[in-house]
Amino acid sequence: MRLFRLTKIVSVSLRFGLDRMILDADSSGRLARAWQAVFFWRSFSEPRAVRLRRALESLGPIFVKFGQMLSTRRDLLPPDLADELALLQDRVPPIPTEQALAVLEGFYGRPIDEVFRDFGRTPVASASVAQVHFACLPDGTKVAVKVLRPGIDRVIAHDLALLDAAAVLLEKIWPEGRRLKPREVVAEFNKHLHDELDLMREASNCSQLRRNFKDSSLLIVPEVHWDWCGSRVMVMERMHGVPISQTPALLAQGNDLKALSRAGVEIFFTQVFRDGFFHADMHPGNIFVHRDGRYIALDFGIMGTLNEVDKNYLAQNFLAFFKRDYRRVALAHIEAGWVPAKTRVDEFEAAIRTVCEPIFDKPLKDISFGKTLLRLFQTARRFEMEVQPQLVLLQKTLLNIEGLGRQLDPDLDLWKTAKPFLERWMDERMGVRALVHGVKEEAPSWAGMLPQLPRLIHQNLTEAGKQQAAQQQRLDQLAAGQRLQGRMLAVIGALAAALLGLELYRLFG
Repeated sequence: MRLFRLTKIVSVSLRFGLDRMILDADSSGRLARAWQAVFFWRSFSEPRAVRLRRALESLGPIFVKFGQMLSTRRDLLPPDLADELALLQDRVPPIPTEQALAVLEGFYGRPIDEVFRDFGRTPVASASVAQVHFACLPDGTKVAVKVLRPGIDRVIAHDLALLDAAAVLLEKIWPEGRRLKPREVVAEFNKHLHDELDLMREASNCSQLRRNFKDSSLLIVPEVHWDWCGSRVMVMERMHGVPISQTPALLAQGNDLKALSRAGVEIFFTQVFRDGFFHADMHPGNIFVHRDGRYIALDFGIMGTLNEVDKNYLAQNFLAFFKRDYRRVALAHIEAGWVPAKTRVDEFEAAIRTVCEPIFDKPLKDISFGKTLLRLFQTARRFEMEVQPQLVLLQKTLLNIEGLGRQLDPDLDLWKTAKPFLERWMDERMGVRALVHGVKEEAPSWAGMLPQLPRLIHQNLTEAGKQQAAQQQRLDQLAAGQRLQGRMLAVIGALAAALLGLELYRLFG
């Protein structure tokens, strides 16, 4: 099977001229001319980026997902390739219902009609690794059942092995191969793909996000029905809404598009800066709008996380950038430890200014947050910055949010919407609010410690007294030893002098 798959990959690559993308890197052009002489009948009118996208679509869903992931690595890809790969969509025919039922019945250990009161045989959504059916639980609760495709593990293992082999080959024969780090990219894809294959992980992501936005006026997250979930099956609350991409339907439902675009930005920044846990696959197929105007989030296989260092870095960078304080941007990178401490701040500041200053010729509403972050990454790479995977996911999500927001409201000023949120967050982190918040956070532990405080102080003072007495005893012993040593040296000196006197008397006597 692997040989057959490899033959197909080579065939598709030649049909779409992917070999030309590698040969074009030969500055002499001799190899390209020789290759063209062998394949003289081929001619390509489409741009290379379009040919790459079409080739990945021909190779199937795993390669489509790889292209989608690759489109997020704009720090590695030329812009034309990244933009075209971002257009890839999972257009996967559903598996036969009998196969889906076999997976479900194998998991539950009984016929599907004994598990659910009603189970829709026709899938309502189908993607590369799973598909979704509507059903009803025994108590009548309407749910969505997500089930992995049977045999998907084997398909993924074969395709990943071939991708890794192709990455090794690419590094050896293409001069630009090492810079693009293809093996690292394949390893990153492997990790994300296997995360998506564990539906219990996705269910826990969904549950966490739902808890974060409990009683929210902006976002609805479906409830997970844990008793029916497993590593290959996920059962969650059925959601009803209009896909975010269907603008006419949103207007017909009575939604305010400008308010929706602002709410999307607020949801994103709330996830990032309040929770440090964000939905990292927010393409239009995963976002619906409820009739009451709230967003509905779906598909939680890919989530991003940020720690306090990440959040401080981002907030300081965005605020400093729009104040044109490039020195603060440079210091934020160094303080976060993402560029070496030995980096000269003035040189780094000058490099950031060179890249970012031209952006301010545009109105603020036309400045892309995602592209700004990308420019910062690209500049920092020259100063030995290692790409942070969590920030790559964030940048991808930010570009998605910008695209969706401006699709709803072309005049959306993302900075005007986000700046108050960022400033409030920084004030809560650094100002008086931060002190009050810190006291509130620590108060419960203080309540338990206060009654013990007198005993702890007494123990500490007693222990300190004992340590001081022990130290004084050691000093006294050392002083006594030094005095004894001094007396012994004096005796030895006196004996030596007496012996010397006797010897002199005997000689000269």
